[in-house]
Amino acid sequence: MNRPKSPDYVIFFAIIALLGIGVVMVYSSSAISAYVNFDDSYYFLKRQLIWASLGIVSMLFTMNIDYHVWRKLAKPILLATLVLLVLVLVPGLGRVVNGARRWLGFGSLYLQPSEIAKLSMVLYCATSLARSQDKINSFMKGVVPNLAVLMLVFGLILKEPDLGTALAIGATVFILLFSAGAKVTHLASLGLTGVAGVVVAILVEPYRLKRLIAFSDPWADPLNTGYHIIQSLYAIGSGGLFGVGLGRSREKFLYLPEPHTDFIFAILGEELGLIGTLAVILLFFLFAWRGYKVAISAPDVYGSLLAAGLTTMITIQALMNIAVVTASMPVTGIPLPFLSFGGSALIFTLSGVGILLNISRYVSLE
Repeated sequence: MNRPKSPDYVIFFAIIALLGIGVVMVYSSSAISAYVNFDDSYYFLKRQLIWASLGIVSMLFTMNIDYHVWRKLAKPILLATLVLLVLVLVPGLGRVVNGARRWLGFGSLYLQPSEIAKLSMVLYCATSLARSQDKINSFMKGVVPNLAVLMLVFGLILKEPDLGTALAIGATVFILLFSAGAKVTHLASLGLTGVAGVVVAILVEPYRLKRLIAFSDPWADPLNTGYHIIQSLYAIGSGGLFGVGLGRSREKFLYLPEPHTDFIFAILGEELGLIGTLAVILLFFLFAWRGYKVAISAPDVYGSLLAAGLTTMITIQALMNIAVVTASMPVTGIPLPFLSFGGSALIFTLSGVGILLNISRYVSLE
């Protein structure tokens, strides 16, 4: 290992830019609903600034810790995550919002264990796969141990229910297995099994089936199951090339549900137009490009897998959210990293970015 140098500034400034855009858009998209519900237009902005500040501190902290430390902590962090995922399902402990039990906490302080699960699964699988490189071609010895842990986490998150987050974690682990060198035949069988499992998960829950039907034809039920998608498309379509102007969205006047969380990209498209949305997509592209470059150039297998997992974890969430908002896939409830309002998601995602930046301190990307 060489002595650590400066972190990759392309990743750093891309994330800071996304975070800055997010803070502005959280205020712009939430001011009306915040005033109506809390009599304070700055209600969500103030909280987002607090979470963003804590997230930046967390990122700077993990950026300056040798990433090999997480190899020793991966298993304890995963065990703690599993405990939290179980506790959130206990009546009286887990907070229920919109029919989903995903939060632990009290007062105005809440923690979302599934957000910790995203990071802990990357840490665990990167550690496990790096340790068993000589067994990766064996399905039973190389793939199944990681698959068993994934199924446990997947099942607990699916119970909340939160299919979107479970799918994001599953896709990230799949990419990690591919990066570690798992056989294509093994990955193909896992992919087919996974698709079949998702189909079953959709069919056994009526609301998921309704979302799928609404995705295929939202105008068949424009005031109910198709409402989210239609209003999102209205927002994006109204933006045109340059947008209607920052702060001048019409959809945020209680037309589009969740304008500052899952559908913040739609408000961004309405206010800043195609130019604004392409700028955000470009920033995510820069992050993904440099993140995978760090993974390719990492000094050891563990660092390579860890960088690939962290980059994939964030990139997949961004792709899924943008796909939902643009009606390219059914509604899943995945927030847009760094832009959507939220505490747990922001802090743990920025913590992951800090780990990625620490790995970049040991590679040369010129």
